[in-house]
Amino acid sequence: MPLSAGTKLGSYEVVAQVGAGGMGEVYQAHDSKLGRDVAVKVLPEAFAHDAERLSRFQREAKMLASLNHPNIATIHGLEQSGSTSYLVMELVSGETLAEKVKRDGPVPVEEALAIAKQIAEALEAAHEKGIIHRDLKPANVKVTPEGKVKVLDFGLAKAFAGDTSTEDMGNSPTLSMAATMQGVILGTAAYMSPEQAKGKAVDKRTDIWAFGCVLFELLTGKQTFHGEDVTDILAAVVRAEPDWQALPAATPVKVRDLLRHCLQKDKRFRLRDAGDA
Repeated sequence: MPLSAGTKLGSYEVVAQVGAGGMGEVYQAHDSKLGRDVAVKVLPEAFAHDAERLSRFQREAKMLASLNHPNIATIHGLEQSGSTSYLVMELVSGETLAEKVKRDGPVPVEEALAIAKQIAEALEAAHEKGIIHRDLKPANVKVTPEGKVKVLDFGLAKAFAGDTSTEDMGNSPTLSMAATMQGVILGTAAYMSPEQAKGKAVDKRTDIWAFGCVLFELLTGKQTFHGEDVTDILAAVVRAEPDWQALPAATPVKVRDLLRHCLQKDKRFRLRDAGDA
């Protein structure tokens, strides 16, 4: 049951629901202590009843709270009110890249590169601290009304899945918890790196792959990999090549090269650092 406006969680009062995904429902809430509005992500029920998982998530949230970068939406911390556990995060205004592309189609090259540069800077800052996003996609990137890019949900996929050394595909938070939300599942599968799709361990190069997918989509207005269902999409990720012809004729050669380096199936040959991007 979504929380209604006026519901109190500790010092936070719910104003309105702003989104829902595999990792819980998100609300705009007013922090009466500090007199500011924040985003509150209410964690799924399963968390509240799993003490070990909650403490692991707490550790992970602490690390994520140390990420301080203008292009990364800040996580303030993990709190509990009664049996409800929730993450308190920076409230970011504006629209997601998914919404932008859906409405306007391809983004002009100059604008796409300005957005991509800010995403790369966010990735570089996080990777330097050993934090991998693991779920980078247009729905997790917002552009504020002032034109600043903010990457959302940094590192949360790992916090949700836990610290198993190999990532089990079925454990992907957006895949398993949102099994009924077909669109959400397709959204995540389409940006998974081949190693993620095969359920192998991931490192920062999985974010480089997703970055390539996001930039390709900004330039073309189309998902880099698509299919009828999750299996189809994952098969395309592992086997198919992007439709390079879909890139606008005006795309600079250097940008085409960058995309090819980001979208190498074998991560050994992929671009290694977001800073290089």
